[in-house]
Amino acid sequence: MDFINQHLLTLILFFPVLAAVIVLLLPKDKPQVIRWAAFLLSLVPLALSVYLWLRFQPGQAGFQFEERYTWYAALNSTLHLGVDGLSLTMALLTTLLTPVALLASFSVSDRVKAYMFLFLLLETGMLGVFLALDLLIFFVFWEVGLVPMYFLINQWGSEKGERELWKGATVQARNYASLKFMIYTMAGSLGLLLAIQLLGVLFQTYDLPTLTEKWTALEGTLLGLPVATVKTVAFWAFVVAFAIKVPVWPFHTWLPDAHTEAPTAGSMILAGVLLKLGAYGFLRLVLPLYPAESARYAGALAFLAVMAIVFGAFASYGQKDFKRLVAYSSVNHMGFVLLGIAAAAKAAGTLDATIALNGAVLQMFNHGLSAAGMFFLVGVIYERTHTRNLDDFGGLFPLVPVYGGILIFTSMASLGLPGLNGFVSEFLVVRGSWPILTVYTAIAMLGLLFTGAYILKGIKQVLHGPLNERWAHGEHKLTEINLREIIVMAPLMVLILVIGLYPAWILDVINKAVMMLF
Repeated sequence: MDFINQHLLTLILFFPVLAAVIVLLLPKDKPQVIRWAAFLLSLVPLALSVYLWLRFQPGQAGFQFEERYTWYAALNSTLHLGVDGLSLTMALLTTLLTPVALLASFSVSDRVKAYMFLFLLLETGMLGVFLALDLLIFFVFWEVGLVPMYFLINQWGSEKGERELWKGATVQARNYASLKFMIYTMAGSLGLLLAIQLLGVLFQTYDLPTLTEKWTALEGTLLGLPVATVKTVAFWAFVVAFAIKVPVWPFHTWLPDAHTEAPTAGSMILAGVLLKLGAYGFLRLVLPLYPAESARYAGALAFLAVMAIVFGAFASYGQKDFKRLVAYSSVNHMGFVLLGIAAAAKAAGTLDATIALNGAVLQMFNHGLSAAGMFFLVGVIYERTHTRNLDDFGGLFPLVPVYGGILIFTSMASLGLPGLNGFVSEFLVVRGSWPILTVYTAIAMLGLLFTGAYILKGIKQVLHGPLNERWAHGEHKLTEINLREIIVMAPLMVLILVIGLYPAWILDVINKAVMMLF
């Protein structure tokens, strides 16, 4: 037990790599064994994360369970791991959604070993971003997470559809989507890498707590320029990289394509966790490292957030593809996260800013649950009908009442119905942002209105109205959601309800972390 306590974060971070190696050694002609092995092994990081949550002391200042190992002495970079309430919440979300997504992947029949191997590596990449307290290690894991997701989209994505590039030239849609995902994220990462190198060369360390203290206190000139100018350039390098990942308008166009072509479980993780890496970057790096620049440009961040909220809602309402509707809804919901961050940047340390930032962090967790659930439910009906066109459905509730009830429940969480988790986080963001960014928050309400419109549109066209007889008889007869699929949704639905009715258990951890950010 002492070994586990002393190396708890290392075990959580690297156990998925060990699991991936074990999966790789299994015989490829036994796909069911591979599926169960990957799923059961993925429960170990979840159990360790729950144990970490139970042992975590929310009121204790600073990072807890810190571990430090020499990684590259010549660069003064160490594998420095640690958690506070913010990173702990995101690590719990990651280790929860990974086994859920792997269970959802039991329907995958093509190259099962490679699929499960990549998925487990992806978990380590995501966890590394949340647990790293060394900027260079943070960047390494930031990039590592790109590779498995690229291949998951490229190799296991939708086989149908082509995209026109130019002058009649076409490419398979999943190749287009995976390449676009990679190029967008790597383009943003170039500026991030240069800014990180600047800090490392300047202070001869990449240790985040040390850098935060020295960088914020730096004055005078740097590289022949005023420090304020250099900080502004570095600030925008960080912001653009994280804004692309969130994503916010106008950097969002890779997201609908990636979601549409990704396999169901890939979309669950992409929406549930990968989008949170960008928001986490704002909270962990931008606000602490650039408090003055964050306050100065809070209006610009709020503008981008509101555009994401409004345009994301309008775009979602205009979709006929069920999966693209849910994809654009992620742009809309993540806009509220950035709005809360912008409010906190402008009025750091005030009660309103603390409320807004509490809402932003909780919205990250809540959206992870509801978005993963919605993408899975789209995948469930797609596997049975082989279409995502909303016009092809209609009146399906009598045929699949259990599926319909689960879809309505999850949709209401996404809509923000009081009593479910989405209401709590969005209310906190709006309540905290209103006194600080009144005009922007008022405009964001237009997006909130259309959130209800596109959610109700999706429910209406799938479940209500005249029954499409195509799904009632013969070879196309629609079958009810099965037990495995219900088990996939069960933990998500339980948490959606528990947080909606009693959010204090998670908000207490988040709030103490938020108060220590300022």
